[in-house]
Amino acid sequence: MPALSEVIAALDALWPPERAEEWDAVGTVCGDPDAAVQRVLFAVDPVQEIADEAVKLGADLLITHHPLYLRGTTTVAASTFKGRVVHTLIKNDVALHVAHTNADRADPGVSDALAGALGLRITGPLVPDPSDPAGRRGLGRVCELDEPMTLRDFAGLAAARLPATAQGIRAAGDPGVTVSRVAVCGGSGDSLFDQVRAAGVDAYVTADLRHHPVSEARQQSPLGLVDAAHWATEWPWVEQAAAQLDEISDRHGWNLRTHISRTVTDPWSAHAASHPTATPGAPN
Repeated sequence: MPALSEVIAALDALWPPERAEEWDAVGTVCGDPDAAVQRVLFAVDPVQEIADEAVKLGADLLITHHPLYLRGTTTVAASTFKGRVVHTLIKNDVALHVAHTNADRADPGVSDALAGALGLRITGPLVPDPSDPAGRRGLGRVCELDEPMTLRDFAGLAAARLPATAQGIRAAGDPGVTVSRVAVCGGSGDSLFDQVRAAGVDAYVTADLRHHPVSEARQQSPLGLVDAAHWATEWPWVEQAAAQLDEISDRHGWNLRTHISRTVTDPWSAHAASHPTATPGAPN
């Protein structure tokens, strides 16, 4: 079995930490570099449910997309929920490693996995990484559909192919407009509207879309917007990342056992659709 340090070196080659955003917190959060690794669990969020799942599984390493401590902290006391995660992992000899915006920019990265889940054909990055001479790395992806469809049907396709969440899928724009070229960005993507418009796509799939940016975007162009739950747009990366580590394990003869968490850690738990007869100011 490989040492944790060997596995981390392989992960850093996949998702170099220096390619993360300056504000990000990626890399190894806890773990003994000399400890042996045999079982690895992949998940989106390093929350208590996932830590408990790692312990129950007997995992030696937990790899998540989201950081545990994105901002600085002065305590890992178990009286705090993040501290309790740290205590759970350390007491049970489970290391934690994070690949966040460095995995977003990777080739393949988070948006490649999202495009793959939607059955889209990738033509290139939405925001190319200038340090990549091959022009494959970067934020988001520009894609094409095999067959054009309406925005309504495309939103339905996203609802069918992405993991189910309470939010489901929201769409903004003319439901009957034809969609053939699509941009995707796993996670929060409303900061990329300028690049999306410049890409000349018909629709944009991302998460965490807010009222004002969407309202302004709709006024500027006929771009269709498809808003999924943040967790749902990033979960496909978990499967992709596990497959990448499997390939590395086979190449090195490590015999790692990789597992994918299917625990839904999206924080929203219920959704109530608006009543079609409800109008502003009218009694219900």
